[in-house]
Amino acid sequence: MNDQALLRYSRQIMLPQVDIAGQERMLAGHAVIVGAGGLGSPVALYLAAAGVGRLTLIDDDVVELSNLQRQIAHGEADLGRLKVDSAAAAVQALNSDCRIEVVPHHLQGTALAEVVAEADVVLDCTDRFSSRYAINRACLQMRKPVVSGAAIRFSGQLAVFDLRNRESPCYACLYPAGKEDEYTDQELRCAENGVISPLVGMIGTFQALEAMKLLSGAGTPHQGLSTFDGLSGEWRRFNVQRDPECSVCSASG
Repeated sequence: MNDQALLRYSRQIMLPQVDIAGQERMLAGHAVIVGAGGLGSPVALYLAAAGVGRLTLIDDDVVELSNLQRQIAHGEADLGRLKVDSAAAAVQALNSDCRIEVVPHHLQGTALAEVVAEADVVLDCTDRFSSRYAINRACLQMRKPVVSGAAIRFSGQLAVFDLRNRESPCYACLYPAGKEDEYTDQELRCAENGVISPLVGMIGTFQALEAMKLLSGAGTPHQGLSTFDGLSGEWRRFNVQRDPECSVCSASG
């Protein structure tokens, strides 16, 4: 780390839980961010600002006017632009030393697993069960930690699945595949039901914090599922145990 980097990240380095060693781990770290919208925007910006050395942004969508109420990586000049390109430009403007890679299309199966294999941490910033299950399978296959966020209306969720640990639950332990019709509230999308703008910032920022902890080694990763009610301002936390009959992680051993 040169003098400029020491100065830039000094407020983190002075934290004993991070120190120079933790900052260097972040500088050498690689985070894959799936989704460059409401959650992915604060995730990408904060991870870049904090000094995560390499970011891969995955999204096939373009910026629309209705996005600007909450997707803070994009501006009016970006309308019609691919979200990954817009977000990459915002990240590069914030920290030119951050290496940015963009994937402007939807990934599944082997293609997704290949990208995940190069990551130190994966952040699920999507809004569909199909995408969440695909990310979960890829992270489980490659034994990578995944930080999952969700936000709709005034309700947010945060969960971390450290799939490097074979005893960890996976996303399908929390929401078993094949029962999506039972999770109506979680499958709702902002386009159909709305979302209060700071909520995605809150959940995305918490996702970034958990990713930084995983990369730097500071603290203890979040355990279980946390939900936030924006109308009451209350957090609730639930334990999530690995399901021995999970159709995804039990089959993987």
